[in-house]
Amino acid sequence: MATSKTKPTMLSVATFLDGVADTRKRDDAKALIEMMQEATGDEPVMWGRSIVGFGSYRYKYESGREGDSPLAAFSPRKSALVVYILTGFQGSEALLEKLGKHTTGKSCLYVRRLADVDARILRQLVAGSVAAMRAKYPG
Repeated sequence: MATSKTKPTMLSVATFLDGVADTRKRDDAKALIEMMQEATGDEPVMWGRSIVGFGSYRYKYESGREGDSPLAAFSPRKSALVVYILTGFQGSEALLEKLGKHTTGKSCLYVRRLADVDARILRQLVAGSVAAMRAKYPG
């Protein structure tokens, strides 16, 4: 059975952020850290080499595959900030309509820069996602 390559590491979040060349992306990443810490109550941890995650939950699929994943996470990629949250919780569609310039993937939200979105709405999305994940995966 395949195992996930994205796991918590001992890499330094501060060192990772210092390596982000684009100062705007670095500042956006720091704002996301504050937002996700507030939503989860957890400190940031590097998951793999490029994802900053907060908290964790244990999942298990019907296929038997299981693993750990962060409750909320982000990665300052070259083309966009990737925000890893659940976007299918009750009320999320209405929030996404009000968010501003973004695109979505299966479990991620792509934002070129935080100035393109309503930070208050993004906070609500992150908090709602964390609450939905904790309800779905207690413990």
